[in-house]
Amino acid sequence: MPVRVQLDRVLEARGMTLSELSGRVGITLANLSILKTGKARAVRFSTLDALCRALDCQPGDLLAWEDGPPEPD
Repeated sequence: MPVRVQLDRVLEARGMTLSELSGRVGITLANLSILKTGKARAVRFSTLDALCRALDCQPGDLLAWEDGPPEPD
Protein backbone atom coordinates (compact mmCIF):
# COMPACT_ATOMS: atom_id res chain seq x y z
CA MET A 1 0.00 0.00 0.00
CA PRO A 2 1.44 3.37 -0.92
CA VAL A 3 0.31 5.00 2.36
CA ARG A 4 2.63 4.07 5.22
CA VAL A 5 2.21 4.64 8.96
CA GLN A 6 5.40 5.97 10.51
CA LEU A 7 4.40 5.56 14.14
CA ASP A 8 7.70 3.92 15.04
CA ARG A 9 9.68 6.95 13.85
CA VAL A 10 7.54 9.40 15.81
CA LEU A 11 7.68 7.26 18.95
CA GLU A 12 11.46 7.06 18.71
CA ALA A 13 11.77 10.82 18.22
CA ARG A 14 9.59 11.38 21.32
CA GLY A 15 11.40 8.75 23.40
CA MET A 16 8.08 7.03 24.04
CA THR A 17 7.18 3.35 24.09
CA LEU A 18 4.15 1.79 22.49
CA SER A 19 2.91 0.81 25.97
CA GLU A 20 3.18 4.39 27.19
CA LEU A 21 1.30 5.66 24.14
CA SER A 22 -1.39 3.03 24.69
CA GLY A 23 -1.96 4.33 28.20
CA ARG A 24 -2.11 7.93 27.06
CA VAL A 25 -4.59 7.45 24.21
CA GLY A 26 -6.69 4.56 25.51
CA ILE A 27 -6.04 2.37 22.48
CA THR A 28 -5.07 -1.23 23.06
CA LEU A 29 -1.47 -2.26 22.63
CA ALA A 30 -2.60 -4.82 20.04
CA ASN A 31 -4.30 -2.16 17.88
CA LEU A 32 -1.32 0.20 18.14
CA SER A 33 0.96 -2.66 17.17
CA ILE A 34 -1.13 -3.26 14.03
CA LEU A 35 -0.66 0.41 13.13
CA LYS A 36 3.04 0.38 13.92
CA THR A 37 3.76 -2.71 11.83
CA GLY A 38 1.86 -1.37 8.83
CA LYS A 39 -0.81 -4.07 8.91
CA ALA A 40 -3.71 -1.63 9.39
CA ARG A 41 -6.06 -1.24 6.43
CA ALA A 42 -7.66 1.95 7.76
CA VAL A 43 -7.42 4.43 10.61
CA ARG A 44 -10.27 6.45 12.09
CA PHE A 45 -9.94 10.21 12.30
CA SER A 46 -10.67 9.98 16.02
CA THR A 47 -7.71 7.60 16.41
CA LEU A 48 -5.49 9.86 14.34
CA ASP A 49 -6.60 12.82 16.45
CA ALA A 50 -5.79 10.98 19.70
CA LEU A 51 -2.36 9.96 18.41
CA CYS A 52 -1.52 13.49 17.25
CA ARG A 53 -2.58 14.94 20.61
CA ALA A 54 -0.54 12.43 22.62
CA LEU A 55 2.52 12.71 20.38
CA ASP A 56 2.22 16.47 19.75
CA CYS A 57 2.49 15.98 16.01
CA GLN A 58 0.63 16.51 12.76
CA PRO A 59 -1.08 13.72 10.75
CA GLY A 60 1.63 14.14 8.11
CA ASP A 61 4.21 13.15 10.72
CA LEU A 62 2.46 9.80 11.13
CA LEU A 63 1.49 9.09 7.51
CA ALA A 64 3.59 9.03 4.36
CA TRP A 65 2.63 8.29 0.77
CA GLU A 66 5.02 6.27 -1.38
CA ASP A 67 4.65 5.88 -5.12
CA GLY A 68 3.94 2.34 -6.20
CA PRO A 69 1.18 -0.04 -7.16
CA PRO A 70 -1.78 -0.20 -4.80
CA GLU A 71 -2.27 -3.34 -2.79
CA PRO A 72 -5.10 -5.59 -3.96
CA ASP A 73 -8.29 -5.56 -1.87
